[in-house]
Amino acid sequence: MPATLFIDGAAGTTGLEVAERLAPRPEFRLVTLDAERRKDPAARREALNDADFAILCLPDEAAREAVAMVDPGSRVRIIDASSAHRTAAGWTYGLPEITGRRAVAEARRVSNPGCYPTGFLTLLAPLTRCDRHPPLLPADWPYTVNAVSGYSGGGKPLIARFADESRLAFRAYGLTMGHKHLAEMQAHAHLVHAPVFSPSVVRAYRGMVLDIPLPLGAMRTHATARDLHARWLDVYADCPAVRVAAWGADPGELLLEDGAPSWDGIDLHLFEAPGGGQLRLVAKLDNLGKGASGAVVQSLNLMAGLPETAGLRLDGEFTGGE
Repeated sequence: MPATLFIDGAAGTTGLEVAERLAPRPEFRLVTLDAERRKDPAARREALNDADFAILCLPDEAAREAVAMVDPGSRVRIIDASSAHRTAAGWTYGLPEITGRRAVAEARRVSNPGCYPTGFLTLLAPLTRCDRHPPLLPADWPYTVNAVSGYSGGGKPLIARFADESRLAFRAYGLTMGHKHLAEMQAHAHLVHAPVFSPSVVRAYRGMVLDIPLPLGAMRTHATARDLHARWLDVYADCPAVRVAAWGADPGELLLEDGAPSWDGIDLHLFEAPGGGQLRLVAKLDNLGKGASGAVVQSLNLMAGLPETAGLRLDGEFTGGE
């Protein structure tokens, strides 16, 4: 018998892409509410409590309200795609490559990572955390991260703005450094300081490139660039959604192309300056794939006891070469 699944917020960008991925899956039966009942608290409460799984594709406050609707004895297991619970007690962070597959599989409340933190943490967390391996990089370094995303990451308002303003090509924002993703970046990389984060948006519907510059020669570490690369290879050896570029691979350029297909993986690159001393850790992903809807499906698969990659879109040319 298929598991019942309710997507609260199914009409939003993330909800639509989750539903598209799950529609052909016989393991799940989607519970849907018509446009009028989607705004009815009683209908939402019933759908939430009667489902085996619920996915919240809502603004933060609405996600908190939805969680409050769940009865104490309800069997429903929740994946929250908002940022409301990403550092909250009692919630498991839905990045199984870092958190651990078993932790996600056994969780009743999973908070989906943000798209920018997915890139940041996949690059940095294996190098700064000390839970599975000795850290290679100091947790108290003032890390910086520069990132560019497709405009779909801003939801319907930003999608409409790019459609209406034909001259709009680049948007830098978060200029006062109060971005809501900072807390999860700091917490899940086990950092002393929040990183200095420079996000931006370009005229491409989907896609993301995230860059962490490392002045390795000035840092308090004996680790080399090869050590960092070897750590990635070790940690991600059995992670099908993560691809690590071969040592020394140089694609020449990394591109975001408007009209690119959806993709649920992430590519990691390490670039070293001649003579060493300076590095760039670079991640490329789809902000709507591994950065949102693909990550929801990956966690859902684990929670439902299904193959981790079922329904994921992991084909595609590797940007790094091997």
